[in-house]
Amino acid sequence: MTRTLTPEPLTAAAFAPFGDVLDASGAPDKIINQGLCGRWHDRARLDFGSGGRAGISLFRAEPRSLPYSLQMVERHPEGSQAFLPMHEHPFLVVVAPDADGVPAMPRAFLTAPGQAINLHRGTWHGVLTPLHAPGLFAVVDRIGEGANLQEHWFDTPYIVTKP
Repeated sequence: MTRTLTPEPLTAAAFAPFGDVLDASGAPDKIINQGLCGRWHDRARLDFGSGGRAGISLFRAEPRSLPYSLQMVERHPEGSQAFLPMHEHPFLVVVAPDADGVPAMPRAFLTAPGQAINLHRGTWHGVLTPLHAPGLFAVVDRIGEGANLQEHWFDTPYIVTKP
């Protein structure tokens, strides 16, 4: 049995149950630096739970291609996780609602150039999936004690197709 997902464009409304879309859409909230810089203010809800703090790490992931076999999703119950590409290439984002401790039907999104994401605490998501080199991302997530990773492996993988 083949299970397929077709990526949809990443929009703030469609992604809201899972996290925040970070982009510089619309007019900036403020103009700063002698009128030469627009600031889109406070675009993500960062959540690091008790005993945690924000950390900034750099990830370099190998590019994948579509169709892509989604075999596993993970979540971080103690903190949010933001992925900020350090390039202008789109990347694949897979998320799933929670169904009593396991992921329900996943959804796939394809970012537009210039978009980043922040996954809310406890959101099931696929691994970092760039579609082009260099696959370099700044990641803001929780640093702290305690178990902050749960994985779920699907009995039958999902195939994420080209849009």
